Amino acid sequence: MPFSNLGLCDPIVQAITELGYSAPTPVQKQAIPLILAGKDLIATAQTGTGKTAAFVLPLLENINKERKLRGKRIRALILTPTRELAVQVAANVAQYSKHLNLSSMAVYGGVELEPQKQRLIDGVDILVATPGRLIDLAHQRALHFDELEVLVLDEADRMVDMGFVGDINKIIARLPASRQNLLFSATMNHAVHTIADNFSDSKMSNPASEISISPKSTTAATISQWLITVDKDTKSALLSHLINTEQWDQALIFIEKKHGAAKLVDQLAKRGIKADAIHGDKSQAMREKILADFKSGKLKYLVSTGVSARGIDIGDLSRVVNYDLPFKPEEYIHRIGRTGRAGTAGEAISFVAMGDFKNLCAIESRLNHIIDRKEIEGFPVRKVVPISILNYVRKSQR
Repeated sequence: MPFSNLGLCDPIVQAITELGYSAPTPVQKQAIPLILAGKDLIATAQTGTGKTAAFVLPLLENINKERKLRGKRIRALILTPTRELAVQVAANVAQYSKHLNLSSMAVYGGVELEPQKQRLIDGVDILVATPGRLIDLAHQRALHFDELEVLVLDEADRMVDMGFVGDINKIIARLPASRQNLLFSATMNHAVHTIADNFSDSKMSNPASEISISPKSTTAATISQWLITVDKDTKSALLSHLINTEQWDQALIFIEKKHGAAKLVDQLAKRGIKADAIHGDKSQAMREKILADFKSGKLKYLVSTGVSARGIDIGDLSRVVNYDLPFKPEEYIHRIGRTGRAGTAGEAISFVAMGDFKNLCAIESRLNHIIDRKEIEGFPVRKVVPISILNYVRKSQR
């Protein structure tokens, strides 16, 4: 089915065709007609399935009409959890709307507030924002919400994990009751459902539709997943060995701590491997430059904390590495979803030490399958990781 059959106008179809989009993904097939019909929507789909286009394309179609905005007003608001994701979504909006007469911009923290306030003076059709910066702008009366038509919560599960529920509720309290509500999330849990219940006005005659493209326990079939058991003190040597012997063309390497990211970059450099790191302590300008270098291929190896990696959208990223295994299964799914996007092949490698055993069991229980293990010659393990227990449940969850 071509995009034109979904009810999108020629300028939008032309823009996405120029970007190489040939046919809609499953989430796009289901979401676009519902959004075009003005329905509220709660959508669950794993990372890399085309969620951004699923809500941006119909949003553009619906607001693509002659209307003069008053100053400091917006017509559509897209809330994202991180600066990087705000930048990425805003870039997508600009690409998809290149043949339309619509304005858009992103606002986020870590940069000066005044230039963003100046750009809002004439009004903006579509605003992509992080919650904290949006509240700052609202408090300073740099924008008003009385002409808002559509609210989108993107990566709702991540916003819950990052503690933005209070900010989201403050923002929703400022919005007009008559609006279209769209919530997109890679995973769905009780906290996300609570947000969905709160952001849809119970008095509206148009109840929210729900779509789920894949169960919360699955990852894209195009991602080859495997793990290596390793002692903590040999992790950096193992990573260097794999980069060199396997001749990896590119890798996004996840690590838990900011200081650990800087340390790993130094350890790789000592072995002749050039890498860089992004984390919350680096300036926004520096983070944007590092991400641009990684996306262009100038930088081959990027070390990132989990939060900082939000917004990294590289269609053909070869692999991700869980240098540190995440605590939450949902975070594992998010991380490896950076590769194998839009039907392309990808590889996800995890380093698992003895102390990670319970986390591994929880992840495999969520996936409902055991992750393949590989042994690397020259890296014997002193502290053996037991065979996984697929139905393991933490005591706190029992």
